Amino acid sequence: MIALASASPRRRSLLEMAGYTVSVHPANVDEVHRGEEPVTWAKRLAADKARATATDLTVVAADTVVHRDGVLFDKPRDRAHACELLRALSGQTHTVTTAWVVRRGAVVHDGAVHTRVTFRALSDATIARYVATGEADDKAGAYAVQGVGAALIARVEGSLLNVVGLPLDEVIAALSAVGETPR
Repeated sequence: MIALASASPRRRSLLEMAGYTVSVHPANVDEVHRGEEPVTWAKRLAADKARATATDLTVVAADTVVHRDGVLFDKPRDRAHACELLRALSGQTHTVTTAWVVRRGAVVHDGAVHTRVTFRALSDATIARYVATGEADDKAGAYAVQGVGAALIARVEGSLLNVVGLPLDEVIAALSAVGETPR
């Protein structure tokens, strides 16, 4: 069994689909952005989540950020903000970075995976319809590639699962390195 330092149902589902038994241990860490560069912020948060999860189990922690040219596209404050974020991403290419940590006792493996995502040019009506679904709520960049938001995307270059929130290839390799195998 592994401890997931996140309440994310997507991360849990991905690990379970890969054959792991998962115990959810949401980490209580300060997620306030302190003006850090987006990738640095994601790495700090993933490390903080892994450290904050006190358990004898192997811990998996991650943080996903959407960014372009050093600008962070965080979770929307409300639906009007979600529309603003999506307008800024419309017709543009941005990067989704997931920083991850696998910790078993004192042994730590970590990394960050970067995926480039290009949005279609979106009309205000398309953005409004999408935001009205509620899917943008609480999602970095105000979209979910694994849901209705897939229709907003023209191209993904790199790991699709990274955009969902957990780059499984790298995390499974790290789990294997600390002796964790699927059930």
